[in-house]
Amino acid sequence: MKNKLRIIALWLTPILVIIGSLQLGATENLSIQELTQYIINYFSSSDLLHDVPIETILWQVRLPRILLTFLVGAALATSGGVLQAIFRNPIVDPFTLGISSGAAFGAALAMLIPVLSLNFTAFFFGVCAVAMTYAVSYAGQKASLIGMVLSGIIVSGVFTALLTVLQYLSDPYKLQAIVQWTMGNLHTASWAKLHTAFFPIVIGLGVIIMLRWKLDLLSLGDDEAKAVGVNPKWLKLILISVATMITASSVAAVGVISLFGLIVPHISRMLFGPSNHINVWANLSIGGTFLLVIDNFSRAVMPFEIPVGVFTMIIGAPVFIYLMRKNIMNWNA
Repeated sequence: MKNKLRIIALWLTPILVIIGSLQLGATENLSIQELTQYIINYFSSSDLLHDVPIETILWQVRLPRILLTFLVGAALATSGGVLQAIFRNPIVDPFTLGISSGAAFGAALAMLIPVLSLNFTAFFFGVCAVAMTYAVSYAGQKASLIGMVLSGIIVSGVFTALLTVLQYLSDPYKLQAIVQWTMGNLHTASWAKLHTAFFPIVIGLGVIIMLRWKLDLLSLGDDEAKAVGVNPKWLKLILISVATMITASSVAAVGVISLFGLIVPHISRMLFGPSNHINVWANLSIGGTFLLVIDNFSRAVMPFEIPVGVFTMIIGAPVFIYLMRKNIMNWNA
C-alpha cells in the first residue's frame, strides 16, 4: 500500500508543482482560480477574453522556464544515478567526475568563438573530462573508488582553471555572461533554449529508460553481467556517453548546477530502494520537481534572484552532510 502511494505521489507531485510554479513570479502572483479562469478564457473562441499581459507572462516567461528547469533537473538527477550505478560508487556524479567542468569549459569556449556549436563543444569536452578521470584513476584491472574521486577533483580543477583563463581573456560583456552562466543561469530561459536542449536530453533519457533494467546488472559487477549475456564494456560505453550528452546539454542550456546529480539519486534510493529499474523513473520525477521548487524560491521568495546553482549548493551541502552523518546512504554495502 505504501509503495502504491509513493508511486502515485511520484507522478502527481510534479504536476502540482508545475501548476503552482505557473502561479508564482516576481511580476505577479496568480491564484488557482485566476489561473483556471485564464486557461478557460485562453481556449475560448473570443479573443476579447484574452488578457495580453498575463498571456505574455505565462507563455513567454514562466512556462519555458518551468519546462526547461524540470527537464534539466530530471537530466542531471538521472545522469547522476546512472553514473553511480555504472561505477558502483555512491559519491560519483557529473560534477565529481569532471563532466560538468569540462562541459562548462566547452560551452564557454563556444561563447567566445561563435563558429563553434555550443552543444557539441560542451559534449566533446564533457567526454574528454570523464575519459581523463577514468584514465587517471584506472589501476590494474579496475578504477578504484578513492582514485576516481581524487582524479575527478583534479580534472575538474584543470577545466575550471582553463575556464578562468577564458574569463580572463574575455571582454567585459562576455565575461559577465560567462560568470552568471557558471553559477546556474535560468533567468534567461526561453523557448529557443528549450528547443535546443529538448531533443538531446529526451533522446538520452529515452535510452536510459530502455536500458534501466541492465543498470542493476552493472551495479552487481562485470562478471555477474557477463553471466547473463550482457557485454558490460559496450553497455557502459553507451550509458556513459548518454549521461555525458544529457549533462552537457543541460550545462550548455543553463550553466553549472553543482551537487544536484549527487543528492537526488540518494533520495530516490531512500524512498524506493536500490532497484535502478524504479529509481530511473524516481530520479526523473524527483529531480525535475526538486529543481523546480528550488527555482521557485530563487525567483519568487527573495526580492532579488539568486542563481540556482548557488541555491543547490546551499541546500545540497547540508542535506548531503546530514545523510552522511546519519549513515543512511548505505555506503558500506
